Amino acid sequence: MALDPELAARLKRNADGLFCAVAQEKGTGEVLMVAWMDDTALERTLATRKATYYSRSRQEYWVKGETSGHTQYVHDARLDCDGDTVLLVVDQVGAACHTGNHSCFDTESLTFGVPPRPDSAQ
Repeated sequence: MALDPELAARLKRNADGLFCAVAQEKGTGEVLMVAWMDDTALERTLATRKATYYSRSRQEYWVKGETSGHTQYVHDARLDCDGDTVLLVVDQVGAACHTGNHSCFDTESLTFGVPPRPDSAQ
């Protein structure tokens, strides 16, 4: 099975044929991780509802949780307005990050050089 041609035409890929994928937790809206996909990874994800990514370092496909058990069931998938990023809305079982954290963004906030605006939420 191949990726729908209309969807494939909307995708903007980098020089390696890849585009960014952002996994967001369905229940909380928390951003869990960022990974890479190509047409095949997206097609497999849409066909199975199992988040499938492309590893640039290993040059192979990987299904999230296939070895760790930390799976992602995909409820929704959307392209951004530019077509260069796909958002996957997922149920995350276990840690999303390879470090064992729930999110790859469970890190300290970066330091800014100016204070926040008085009207901004902290």
